[in-house]
Amino acid sequence: MYPPLRGFLRRCHEQFAADDSGAVANYIPELTRANPAHFGVSLATIDGHVYEVGDSSTPFTIQSISKAFVFALALETLGHERVESVIGVEPSGEAFNSIRLTGDNKPFNPMVNAGAIACSGLIHQHEGDGAFDLIHRTLGRFAGRELDVDEAVFASERATGDRNRAIAWLLRNYSVLGDDVDAVLDVYFRQCAVLVTARDLAVMAATLANCGRNPLTGEQIISSYVVARTLSVMTSSGMYDYAGEWIYRVGIPAKSGVGGGIIAALPAQLGLGTFSPRLDSHGNSVRGLKVCEALSAHFGLHVLNRSDDVRTCIISDYHAAGVSSRRNRQNFELAILQERASDIRVIELVGALSFAAMDYVSRRLDGEGPPGELLILDFRRVPSATTAAARLLAEALAGLAARGVTLIVAGFEKASQLWQAIHAERNVLPKLRHFSLLDDAIEWAEDQVIYRYGGFEGLAKTTHLSEQALLAGLCPDEIDHIAAIGLARAFKTGERIIAAGDPAASLFFLQSGMVSVKLRSGVRLASISPGMAFGEMALIERERSADVWADTAVQCLELPLSAYASFRKSHPASGELIMRNLAALLARRLVLANAKVDLLSAY
Repeated sequence: MYPPLRGFLRRCHEQFAADDSGAVANYIPELTRANPAHFGVSLATIDGHVYEVGDSSTPFTIQSISKAFVFALALETLGHERVESVIGVEPSGEAFNSIRLTGDNKPFNPMVNAGAIACSGLIHQHEGDGAFDLIHRTLGRFAGRELDVDEAVFASERATGDRNRAIAWLLRNYSVLGDDVDAVLDVYFRQCAVLVTARDLAVMAATLANCGRNPLTGEQIISSYVVARTLSVMTSSGMYDYAGEWIYRVGIPAKSGVGGGIIAALPAQLGLGTFSPRLDSHGNSVRGLKVCEALSAHFGLHVLNRSDDVRTCIISDYHAAGVSSRRNRQNFELAILQERASDIRVIELVGALSFAAMDYVSRRLDGEGPPGELLILDFRRVPSATTAAARLLAEALAGLAARGVTLIVAGFEKASQLWQAIHAERNVLPKLRHFSLLDDAIEWAEDQVIYRYGGFEGLAKTTHLSEQALLAGLCPDEIDHIAAIGLARAFKTGERIIAAGDPAASLFFLQSGMVSVKLRSGVRLASISPGMAFGEMALIERERSADVWADTAVQCLELPLSAYASFRKSHPASGELIMRNLAALLARRLVLANAKVDLLSAY
């Protein structure tokens, strides 16, 4: 069963393959050898999946599509001020090979031949004889593989490129080109003769759509700043003198070449590459245009057709009343947390954060209820944030910090794009506590509240069995009996007390220290404080389902099930009471889990 998008591309290919209008380019003799029946389509997503239909692996020369990537290379290598000093960014309204400059004697834009030759000249000025090698390597990095050059096409373009020579000498006359004109033209002719496939073009376009990071190799080729400028010029001028019609009908930044290729890059979504040598009067592939138009129309992909609701960026917003961390706490701690529940506010965010989304979040922080003494922002469902969103976030957090709010962020690693975007605003960013997991952040915030209101004084002492919730209601003699049949145990920090898969042969009463219950994967299920039991599921299970580790030095009493069975036999009423206490503890955990589900379902 084909994925729907692949099925759609196949239907487009079948439908448009019958269109025999247009003609193969003939002003470069070698291009007339192209097979007019060839037709390939490829689409690459920004997560690295590539769809291919038809002649998607057939090589052809990149021609003018190279202009977009060489312009990007020039911006990345030389900086925008140097490039913009010699090349404009306005549509020309004329043919791509027009011998005409702007009023201040600059090429209109880098997508026409004059601007593309000027770009190659800038690279040549910077790299000398290594100019083409740099361009060649860069095109390969965009495609994710080494690309070949069609030497026959290069020779044909070089032999018949008198119009481009006229453009180059015009540029030299106005000092736009400062180097040897023939050497610059050789770089330009050779870059146009680089061989690509429709698949290559899709990956190259997806790299632009993915903020300059190749979705297959993971390599960052160019900066997001350069991507934005490149896509801007592609939008206004990438389709020759059909650019206005293109943005009106298709609305996706694109570039075509007379070799029959078209690339279209939809930011943050996909890259499309098509190949069909039959061209229309504007020099654009007839079938390629139809594929792009059909894709945009069918799925509503026009870049100006957006209907996002910024309110969906907050998946949950709550204070910590009834929703706790996975740390099991003693009654006096729970009492403090219940009384001070509004001191901890948690906001869980979702989706890529844009300027508008972060503005909405900042207004929620400022205007809907007190932020609390401690504010936790959870980003685990946020893949990225724009520069504008990160700037708004930093300024909002700075305002909260000035009001005395303790700020905590969770849900991402510090190597992530999200943190890089936020950390870039460090000039206004206040001090932040960072945790990879939301549960760790909530636990730390709970500890702060308990500490601020005197709760940790109760943790210094070693607890007695009478303080165990599992043994609540037992008389002193029965408590002493259990103490007598139990085994005093001690564990070092980092020592495993219980291993998943072992027989469940005993339960433990923690008297001092801290332990964590974890899955084999390392995911923490609970943290246990003194005065609580662990391994208590042995009362109803035959095998351990999780590991238990000593977070600190631990002292506890181990009660073998064989000894407990004897106790239940001699004290049946007390045994029943212990099982009721266990049921109450399990019910409380279920209530907490349901409360978290309710919070999420409310959004």
